[in-house]
Amino acid sequence: MLNDKMLKTNHNQVILSLPSSARLPINRCNLPADILGSLTFQQHPADLLLDGVNTLHHGLFLELDKCADVRERGQIFMNYMQACFQLATPEEAGAVAGSRYKATYLRLLRGWMFDAEEQEAAVLKAWVESRFGLLTRYHKARISDFDCEPYYRYIAERSQGLYNTNALEMQLDLLYSYCQYELAQRSSTQHLCLYRGINHFNELEILRQDSKTQIITLLNNLNSFTNQYERASEFGDIVLKAQVPYSKILWFPELLHGRLQGEQEYIVIGGLYRMTIESGF
Repeated sequence: MLNDKMLKTNHNQVILSLPSSARLPINRCNLPADILGSLTFQQHPADLLLDGVNTLHHGLFLELDKCADVRERGQIFMNYMQACFQLATPEEAGAVAGSRYKATYLRLLRGWMFDAEEQEAAVLKAWVESRFGLLTRYHKARISDFDCEPYYRYIAERSQGLYNTNALEMQLDLLYSYCQYELAQRSSTQHLCLYRGINHFNELEILRQDSKTQIITLLNNLNSFTNQYERASEFGDIVLKAQVPYSKILWFPELLHGRLQGEQEYIVIGGLYRMTIESGF
């Protein structure tokens, strides 16, 4: 249950901008972090385009445009990733003894789904920081600033996870861009209703509470959601619902047929979100 102080929040205060402590001054996409991380963006989203991806990989999207079958498009994407990054023959990409050539976009996703606080998750959060300018708020513990022990541990894990790998961040650029392509093919809407289960309200950074069930919270820069209320309730007694912009989805279960579908997990880029408390209050 939220405390009385939160219930007495001044409703005249309008929180639309992302706090400066949660963002970087630069990023690598078409909108700055203070806009894409804002509450206004959640309500009125726009496409997020990563610098250079569509130009460098224009041929991939031309091939995808020729294919009407979802499964075939997924195979085209995976084949392109294999060829572009030499995932099956890493020695042709310059892999030598000691290199971590087995660290691929699929292994990062698998690691995230197994435990969103381990090394693979640190790499994914670092990618969000670099591309979208949204700072990591939590990794094993709350990260309050750049001079705290949790931040040092996070930096160490992300450095270890990226060291001597095969363009992992560029692989994630293409994964995100393909995800956005597929979402655009499958729906003309801008939002998806998703759920998230937590155990305690202190897991959230609540910036404002408008009613007993309506809150504005600052999410971590990368988060797990599901489209099933019952599934979310397995992860916590408190279930939250949010209208998530398609442009903030990195992964959804049907993206690649037969790959990582068991958990029905959506990986969502953070920022400010208005959320509804569905249970646990």
